[in-house]
Amino acid sequence: MAITDDIRKAATDPTPLYFLAGTADLAVQQAKKVPAIVEQIRTEAPSRIESVRSIDPTAVQEKATARAKEAQETFQAKVTEILGTLDTDLKKIGESAQDFALRGVGVAAEYAVKAREAYEKVAEHGEETVKAWRGEAAEEIEELAVAVEPKAEPVEVKDDEKPAEASAESTPAKKTAAKKAPARKTTTAKKTTPPAK
Repeated sequence: MAITDDIRKAATDPTPLYFLAGTADLAVQQAKKVPAIVEQIRTEAPSRIESVRSIDPTAVQEKATARAKEAQETFQAKVTEILGTLDTDLKKIGESAQDFALRGVGVAAEYAVKAREAYEKVAEHGEETVKAWRGEAAEEIEELAVAVEPKAEPVEVKDDEKPAEASAESTPAKKTAAKKAPARKTTTAKKTTPPAK
């Protein structure tokens, strides 16, 4: 039964749909920023291209070789330092490996919590987006209904009921219920049966 309940819960949970709606809304918001970025790049591109053209290739090559030599020297110095201080005690290496493993598990758990929080945040944003979409759709439907439907005329209800029922209707709960739901005309269709053969 627990598996069935889990499946039902997963199938009826709207959070993934809200997450998708939130992601779509955030993507639209980011897409609205693209024209401004393109315009900025368009205005800055000529000056950057000109600065690249004015650079001397030999000076760049000399700087690159100097940096490569410096990096190689520092790398060799670090390797010799590490090899010189490397402790061959296997117990310490084992403890440090366990420490690294525990740190890795802790970091993974922390990232899982952060990912879950981000997921829930986007899902909440999606839920608000869906509510906004539904609200806009409801307003459009309401405007359409007002345009299509003629104004409703008040309907008079004949009071042919017994006095006991009339006093029961005079209670405040009945009056508020009557105010909330307008009276509708009901028509009954007569059912005709075909003649017997």
